[in-house]
Amino acid sequence: MNLEDIRREYLLGGLNREDLLPNPIDQFNVWLEQAIASGVPDPTAMTLATVSKSGQPSQRIVLLKHLDQRGFVFFTNYRSHKAEDIAGNPCVSLHFPWHFMERQVKVEGEAVKISTAETLKYFLTRPRESQLAAWASEQSQRIDSRKALLSQFEAMKAKFTKGEIPLPDFWGGYVVKPQAIEFWQGGASRLHDRFLYCNENGSWQISRLAP
Repeated sequence: MNLEDIRREYLLGGLNREDLLPNPIDQFNVWLEQAIASGVPDPTAMTLATVSKSGQPSQRIVLLKHLDQRGFVFFTNYRSHKAEDIAGNPCVSLHFPWHFMERQVKVEGEAVKISTAETLKYFLTRPRESQLAAWASEQSQRIDSRKALLSQFEAMKAKFTKGEIPLPDFWGGYVVKPQAIEFWQGGASRLHDRFLYCNENGSWQISRLAP
């Protein structure tokens, strides 16, 4: 197999400055709604990139669970690898790979914990099994086997047999407050359209970038 021969043209459409809304969160909402409507698999899946105190980058897929003018909200275990990285360096990057539409969105900003009240409001909407999984999994820690994980899951089932499952004190949300958001639309001959929104003193400035 020759990887150099794997290529295709991007011909679904271009992106012009006049197509863009002044606010990047509003623009992102438009693209997200279009991604959902077009049937893109997992349209809310995003790559979260963090950097450790020692400078080691790390990436993983998380799900966007809320979006407002503050930024992009996701949830995780506060003892996880990603949370440890964020505690030491809150600067993160998000990436939405909507390849089906020949689009990408990249976000750069700061991850900040949201309130316990906001986390609880979301936690109560999760299926009961997902709530139990938050208790059962010591996320990012080494475990002996899947059997051990399932055993812990069953133990949590037995512990919380009645009533609502409480919110773990080690589980919650972050909002990524953007400083820069780039919208990328594939173009023919690798002449892609890229527009960058930068927050300059509370005002969003838009620039076209070379592909």
